[in-house]
Amino acid sequence: MNEFKTVLNEIRKVINGKDREIIITMLALLANGNILIEDIPGVGKTTMALAFSKALGLKYGRIQFTPDTLPSDITGFSSFNKESGKMHFNKGAIFCNLFLADELNRTSSRTQAALLEAMEERQVTVDGHSYALEKPFSVIATQNPVGASGTQLLPDSQTDRFTVRISMGYPDFDAECQMLFNRSKQNPLDNVKQAITVDELIDMQNKVKEVFVSEDMAKYIVMLVTATRQSSLFSRGASPRATLSLKDMAKAAAFADGRDYIVPRDIQNIFVSTISHRVILSSESTAKRINTDSALKEILRTTRQPKI
Repeated sequence: MNEFKTVLNEIRKVINGKDREIIITMLALLANGNILIEDIPGVGKTTMALAFSKALGLKYGRIQFTPDTLPSDITGFSSFNKESGKMHFNKGAIFCNLFLADELNRTSSRTQAALLEAMEERQVTVDGHSYALEKPFSVIATQNPVGASGTQLLPDSQTDRFTVRISMGYPDFDAECQMLFNRSKQNPLDNVKQAITVDELIDMQNKVKEVFVSEDMAKYIVMLVTATRQSSLFSRGASPRATLSLKDMAKAAAFADGRDYIVPRDIQNIFVSTISHRVILSSESTAKRINTDSALKEILRTTRQPKI
């Protein structure tokens, strides 16, 4: 897809050496999903989110989350209008196409919960009234590693609503040198151009929904998710919502590859990013120092894939 590649090239102007993370993020947006970026401060999480908003021509809202951030800062609030004698709804930052929740795990549980309805149902409810969000709508949230100063765990119900989780990681030597050169005179974000329109993005999302999932591919997806629930590597497996996310991401991967049907590699390539934040390792795995990614790759290795 030319449009897909054009968007990626714009993001590469500001993010060097992180092609996999860029591609996974774009696939999640095509799947109309939400993205969680977890890593230490200063590795480009926010920069990548802003680059996507520019390249896709999306109206974005942003909140830097702190312990005193209120739910109404996100959703909005009602106030009395003296002239009309009626209550007036003041929209919050969530009313946009791409909402950047910066350092989400630094705020209170009550404020974190204000995002739940928006992420799942694409609406918010204030004072008993529901308000639909704009289309398309996705959340890109960043969080510092668990245990970092001033952070607290996201609730499981919220973590499960993120379609994928990625980690930026440190850049390699060449990429970090390139970053220095790129930022010596100006901010590379200024060079990011709009690659597609909002209507084109919506059209791409609609085409992703039409990608065919055969019975064999559906069974393969369910087998992989079921394996996380039955394996001794995990104390808690992935949810049915994870099954749906895996299907949506596989369809986006197939679309990006120019196909209107999914094949096993579409599922395999996005499996770890889609499932890793939804499972909990068993004490046995922890004792053996097996990390989540390795455990999921073992699931991929031992689950029989369908022939095509």
